Amino acid sequence: MVYLDSLDQITEDQLDSGFFDGWPNPPSVRNFYKILENSSYIQLALDVESNKVIGFINALSDQVLAAYIPLLEVIPAYKNQGIGTILVERMLEKLQDYYMIDLLCDEELQAYYTKRGLIKASGMMKRNYQNQSGIQV
Repeated sequence: MVYLDSLDQITEDQLDSGFFDGWPNPPSVRNFYKILENSSYIQLALDVESNKVIGFINALSDQVLAAYIPLLEVIPAYKNQGIGTILVERMLEKLQDYYMIDLLCDEELQAYYTKRGLIKASGMMKRNYQNQSGIQV
């Protein structure tokens, strides 16, 4: 496994199709690549044998005070091997100088993120599930 912090040398063909497991309307591979490309920061896990990205985390930031982590995904076949934990740790290290690092997650994931130094908070959100696959690019 190799961990990368950019899309340099990564193509759409290297994005495994197993991401967004359980999503009824996941982003296309093209939109997935655009998500990574438009993020302020990314961390990728690349399986060197298959030459496929099998895990990622991204962050959006104002580059001054705040960063938001919207997605952490690991291909189901690679889960429970510590890959997600390494991705989170690498991202938090990258974001350590920001005043606020926010992340919104389901209640069953709060213990996972608490173990990684985040604290539980309340927040508000809106989801337009009909747009879950993203704006078509």
